[in-house]
Amino acid sequence: MSTHAPRPSYAAVLRVPHARRTFAAALVGRLSYGTVALALMLSLTRSTGSYAVAGTVMAIFGATGVFLSPYRAALVDRHGPRRALLPMALLYAALLCALAAVCARPGTPAAVLAVTAAFAGACTPPLGPTMRAVWAELLPDRAMLQRAYSLDGVAEELLFVSGPLLVGVVIGVAPPTVGVVLSALLVTVGTLAFVTSPAAGVLRPAERAKDGSAPAGRGGAGQGRALLQPVAVAAGVGISVSAVDLLVVAFAGQRGLGGSTVAWVLAALSAGSAVGGLLNGAIAWSSAARARLPFLAAGLGVCMVAAGLASGVGTLAVAVACAGLFVAPALTTAYLIAEESAAPGFRIRAGAWCNTAVNAGGSAGAAAVGLLVERLPLPVCFAVSGAVAVAAALVPGCRRGRPVERPGLLSRRPSRSGPTRPTHPTRPSPRGASGVSDRP
Repeated sequence: MSTHAPRPSYAAVLRVPHARRTFAAALVGRLSYGTVALALMLSLTRSTGSYAVAGTVMAIFGATGVFLSPYRAALVDRHGPRRALLPMALLYAALLCALAAVCARPGTPAAVLAVTAAFAGACTPPLGPTMRAVWAELLPDRAMLQRAYSLDGVAEELLFVSGPLLVGVVIGVAPPTVGVVLSALLVTVGTLAFVTSPAAGVLRPAERAKDGSAPAGRGGAGQGRALLQPVAVAAGVGISVSAVDLLVVAFAGQRGLGGSTVAWVLAALSAGSAVGGLLNGAIAWSSAARARLPFLAAGLGVCMVAAGLASGVGTLAVAVACAGLFVAPALTTAYLIAEESAAPGFRIRAGAWCNTAVNAGGSAGAAAVGLLVERLPLPVCFAVSGAVAVAAALVPGCRRGRPVERPGLLSRRPSRSGPTRPTHPTRPSPRGASGVSDRP
C-alpha cells in the first residue's frame, strides 16, 4: 500500500502496516500517565494526612519526569526503543509499585516518599515522543504525517480525560494505592507490546546511522536554532492553557458558582482542542508548518484575551472552546517542525524537548497565575496569559540545513518526491491536546 494520497484520511493512516497495533500499544502505556497523577495524589494524602507534603512529593515526581525527559529520550535515540524503552518502563513500574508500598504504610517519613517519587519520575519512559518518531518513519508523506500527529494528539487528550475517571472507579472498590499499581501495570503491558511491534524496529539506534550529514546523536547549534520556534510556542501554549484552570476557578468563585460550572468550562476547552486537532489533520494546508505556527499561537492568545472579557459562564465557555481550537493544532504543528528539523540521532529528543516545554510551561503558568490572580483583575490575568502565547508567536523560525529526501521505511513503494512532502536531511518526533500535565 502506498502512503501517498492526495487527501489522506484518518483510516488511511491506521491502514499503514503495523500502525494500529503499535499505536494501540502506545496508548495503553500512555494511559498510565493519565491515571498515575490522581492515584498517587490520593495515596499520598491518605498516607501523610498532609496536603502540603503530598503536593511537595507530587511536585518532585513531576519535576524529575519533565526536566529529565530529553535525557531519557537521548537513551532511546542512542540505543533504540527495544534496548532502552523496555528497561526504562520496567524500572519505572517497579518504582511505582515501591511508591505504592510505602504509601500503604501510614507514618512513612516524607523524605522516603520524596526520594522514591523522584527516582520514579526520573525513569518515566518517553512513549509519546517515541510513538511520534515511529509515525514519522512509517509515513513519508507530510500530509499523512500531519494527520497521524493530529490523531495522536486527540487520542492523548482522551487518555487524560479517561484516566482520572478510571481511577475514580478503582478507588470506589479499593485503596488509591491500587490505582498506582494499575498505572505500573499499564505502562509495562503497553511498552512491552510497543517494543515487540515490527514498527518499533524502524527506529534505528543513532550509532547505526549511515548518512554522514551530521554526527549521530549531536544536533549542534543549527539544531538548537531550528527547534527554538517550536519549543518556544510549545512553552507559550503550556503557560496559557495551564492558566485557564485557575482562572476559571477564580471566575466561578467571584460569581458564587459551583465546581460543576468549572468542570463544564474546562470540558469546553478539551472539546475545542479535540475538534481543532481533527480539523487540523483533515485540512490540506498549502502553507509550510513554520509559517502556520505563529498564527496558531497568536489565535490562542487572542481567544484568551477575549475570555477575560466574558460577562457570564456561557460566553466564557464559548471563548475557552475557541481557544481550545488552536491548542492541538499549535502543538501538532510544533511537533511536525521538530520532526522535520531533527538531526540524525536526535529525533526522539527533538519531540521530548517540545514535551518538556509544554509541561514546564504548564507548571510555570500555574504558579505565575496563582500569584497574579490575587493582585490583578481577572480580565488582566486572562490578557497576560494570552499575551504569552502571542509573544511566543513572534519567535522567528529557522530551518536547519538543506533538506534531502528520506523515504519512509515501511511503505510498500518508495516515496515519490512531490509538492505534498517537503524533503529534509533529518527526521524525528505531540504532547497532543489541551491538557498540559506531565505527558511523557
